[in-house]
Amino acid sequence: MLITCWILYQAWMLSPWKMWTGTILLRIGLEIHVKNIRTGWAITVARIGTSLLLNKLKFLLIDISHTCLMQRSPIVAMPSWSAIAAVIAFMADLKHRILMVSDFFYPNFGGVENHIYYLSQCLLKLGHKVVVLTHAYGNRSGVRYMTGGLKVYYVPWRPFLMQNTFPTIYGTFPIIRTILLREKISLVHGHQAFSTLCHETLMHARTMGYKVVFTDHSLYGFADVGSIHMNKVLQFTLADVTRAICVSHTSKENTVLRSGLPPEKVFVIPNAVDTAMFKPAQQRLGRDEIVIVVISRLVYRKGADLLVEVIPEVCRLYPNVRFVVGGDGPKRVRLEEMREKHSLQDRVEMLGAVPHASVRSVLISGHIFLNSSLTEAFCIAILEAASCGLLTVSTRVGGVPEVLPDDMIVLAEPDPSDMVHAIRKAISILPNIDPQVMHDRMKRLYNWNDVAERTEIVYNRALKCSDQSLLERLSRYLSCGAWAGKLFCLVMIIDFLIWRLLELLQPAEDIEEVPDVALRCHQHGERIEEIYRCKSE
Repeated sequence: MLITCWILYQAWMLSPWKMWTGTILLRIGLEIHVKNIRTGWAITVARIGTSLLLNKLKFLLIDISHTCLMQRSPIVAMPSWSAIAAVIAFMADLKHRILMVSDFFYPNFGGVENHIYYLSQCLLKLGHKVVVLTHAYGNRSGVRYMTGGLKVYYVPWRPFLMQNTFPTIYGTFPIIRTILLREKISLVHGHQAFSTLCHETLMHARTMGYKVVFTDHSLYGFADVGSIHMNKVLQFTLADVTRAICVSHTSKENTVLRSGLPPEKVFVIPNAVDTAMFKPAQQRLGRDEIVIVVISRLVYRKGADLLVEVIPEVCRLYPNVRFVVGGDGPKRVRLEEMREKHSLQDRVEMLGAVPHASVRSVLISGHIFLNSSLTEAFCIAILEAASCGLLTVSTRVGGVPEVLPDDMIVLAEPDPSDMVHAIRKAISILPNIDPQVMHDRMKRLYNWNDVAERTEIVYNRALKCSDQSLLERLSRYLSCGAWAGKLFCLVMIIDFLIWRLLELLQPAEDIEEVPDVALRCHQHGERIEEIYRCKSE
């Protein structure tokens, strides 16, 4: 029988004899009851099977037996093969409870923040439960709900440096443990190697036996002091990670080299863009005046120093070119000095920080989007600009060459003269660009629903990985270096002892779980089911 082969395959993948026995008993119970023979025996046998399976599957097998045998499901009246198909459909509809963790989330704006938000929304639409954990932003503290029932924990920790919380190693363990147990989380997904909260949460989650996934959004070097220390921290975190995701193939190579992670554990899933939000202007702009748009954090890594040299030269060559610069940062002073020095006040407009809701209105005012980053794993700003119909000029760094087709982007080396040449080339081909055609291509190329489905596959593979004891996990940390490996092992042993102490002081059964409530809503004529929990905090 098809279901027998399928369940036995899952049993073979997940565990030995207990799993095998459980699947056989569940199969016998379902077959007996479908044929309406000795219903009491069927219920007993299926219950025994599901109890044996429960330790390993962690999914909905117990609900299958309950639905099929106790609530007189339509499966009872079906033929045997129909019952088999229904059970397989049940098994395919396995849903996860995911905790997204990062120091970078709304109301802060950036590529990581957008990625977490849009991915969470799409996972909610797929029926998964998603909770976000981040630190407090100003007076935004406690539990908040966002669009679609997305629950966000703004824990009362203040940022220490560059929106990162102060690294305490063990100080965050009690509240993280409480959130994991209250929300009945099945998988933890951390974002961004810069995030202190991400590293600490993944460490504590692995100590508690959770499967963890890590997404790396940035590229790092190997020579400077900061990168050396950051790479060592990443090596510690990824030594015991279940699966990892990178946003480009260049990012994957960089992450594998920095962390020593096996390449087969790293998946490439690119970012996407909300094409419904980023649409071209209804009327095409005239070309009497060419507007070049820059929207970026004005910091060294984003190439703000390159802009200081490129903008005056382009303005000298093309009297009809005007620049619109959106963004803020420590390098803004240099740009304003450049504008004063070359008397470009009427040709270089400084907008300051631009809220994400206003980015489209800035983009559709221009013809060309300029990205001058010195390092970039994947640039979402390029996708947003292309979706609005702008031709892109960008530095050829990191994963940027993977983002757009050659006819939608002009690449240049991170050198002022080469960037000026690229802008001249972009201006020459500008008459051939149709914003609406470019937008339609972006709708086909990048979609957040596709990103969510591919991420769901990574989650499924992570949850199929076998559990490991503390000694097996420590062996991975020992391979991180002669001295670093021993230090990492000591850190994890202390973390394990703290976890056992917390279990004694506040047992898991004493922590109140948040009840589940099913919400059914209608949107655009489609029936959407989103599972979220409501609890008076």
